[in-house]
Amino acid sequence: MLFKALSAAVYGIDANLIDVEVDYSGVVSDQDHFHTVGLPDAAVRESRDRVRAAIKNSGYLIPPTFITINLAPADLKKEGSGFDLPIAVGILGAYGALRVTDLSQFLMIGELGLDGGVRPIPGMLPIAVMAREKSIPNMIVPTANAAEAAVVEGVNVYPVSSLLDVLELLNTSVVGVIQREPFRVATGELLGKLEQFTVDFCDVRGQQTAKRALEVAAAGSHNILMIGPPGSGKTMLAKRLPSILAPLSFEEALETTKIHSVAGVLNGDGLVTQRPFRSPHHTISDAGLIGGGIVPHPGEVSLAHNGLLFLDELPEFPRNVLEAMRQPLEDHTVTIARASMSLSFPARFMLAAAMNPCPCGYFNDKSRECMCTPPMIQRYVAKISGPLLDRIDIHIEVPAVQYKELRGGAAAEGSAQIRTRVMAARQIQKQRFSKAKEKIYANTQMNTRQIRAYCELSADAERLLERAMQQQGLTARAHDRILKVARTIADLEAAESLTVAHLAEAIQYRTLDRSYWS
Repeated sequence: MLFKALSAAVYGIDANLIDVEVDYSGVVSDQDHFHTVGLPDAAVRESRDRVRAAIKNSGYLIPPTFITINLAPADLKKEGSGFDLPIAVGILGAYGALRVTDLSQFLMIGELGLDGGVRPIPGMLPIAVMAREKSIPNMIVPTANAAEAAVVEGVNVYPVSSLLDVLELLNTSVVGVIQREPFRVATGELLGKLEQFTVDFCDVRGQQTAKRALEVAAAGSHNILMIGPPGSGKTMLAKRLPSILAPLSFEEALETTKIHSVAGVLNGDGLVTQRPFRSPHHTISDAGLIGGGIVPHPGEVSLAHNGLLFLDELPEFPRNVLEAMRQPLEDHTVTIARASMSLSFPARFMLAAAMNPCPCGYFNDKSRECMCTPPMIQRYVAKISGPLLDRIDIHIEVPAVQYKELRGGAAAEGSAQIRTRVMAARQIQKQRFSKAKEKIYANTQMNTRQIRAYCELSADAERLLERAMQQQGLTARAHDRILKVARTIADLEAAESLTVAHLAEAIQYRTLDRSYWS
């Protein structure tokens, strides 16, 4: 007898519909013959042991017989434990344990425990999006995945905790309509939650120039590099940067949640409501940063999509790892090609990096003497290539904090005040790009045509930029990034056009380029 159930497999951040076909001969055998076909990986092949134990411990006895499981289409590689539930339901349906014979209105996915319990699996949000696109009205998912799947409107989500719960749910349905109320979440309330941060910019004493640079970076989503001696507050500033970033829109939250869902790092709320902050250690590999695997999975640059990627001690990262970021910084996407498939992951992130100016950390420090020789400094700095540095919009020096600033009684400006100005600037950008029907969120995403349209310069500003280009030897990419930063500075002041002052501030954020160590 043949019985069919619907499931799904995730590739990249998109899901494919999988038909789970169960065939059994009905002939009792001396040995158990349980075969899975359709390019299954080890986890899928091992499902036969989990499924048989789960069925037995749920009170159903299946005699040894010939069972064949086909996962169609057969040319796609299947991986993971999410096929356990549809396989078990298909076997029980083939043996007559289900009153319903047509499961075309139900999509099931979940891992089974030996006791029949249903465990969560990663990638539920892309599966829910695919179910809506395929007009599959009902999803039966593990309880822990219910909030994630219910974010997608137009699909009825039914959480289950055990195999017996699934059978009861299906056996009480009438013509494909389940009699139980589906699980619901209020996505508006999730996004409306107040973002609370445990850190605040009021904790940082001094460093007014660095704070201003971080405000500009947050307002336009610009990449920023902080250079200074140990203990000057670079890491402290970077960890407080998320507290002044603009909140996620629903579209951005959905994009970010899909990636976190596929990677299996999603929290229990079902929707990412805060911009991600990823801070990998400098021992990370290029596959860990960019993504990889036989079936490619997202790396840190994709997990930081619509958020912040912080690289502390930048020169300590392997050079090949840093060079792998050049293309994502420019194209905002990562394409990982393997022999079996090629997948693309979004990687529109804001890069914040921190580094010492030399191996000992005290080059150009007024209070400590640098013990490094010029060749040592040159080798240290050479770990960061010119093309990568060229893709970072803002380079800012973070000097050591003086004692009077450190012990001063005056309260520093908090994150709430800074964030108010940042959000006002982002609102100006949103209105500008929506009027022009541009599908971008911040100034850093402007292309060459948009830069010419929104960054017009006066004659004095043109001469200033020309002189800076010639004296500092800046590239065409640096030229565009200076104009983007200047546009953001103008937005912070709610200015319609760029002035010489805006451009001068943007240029001085490039003075820590290669000339800093010369």
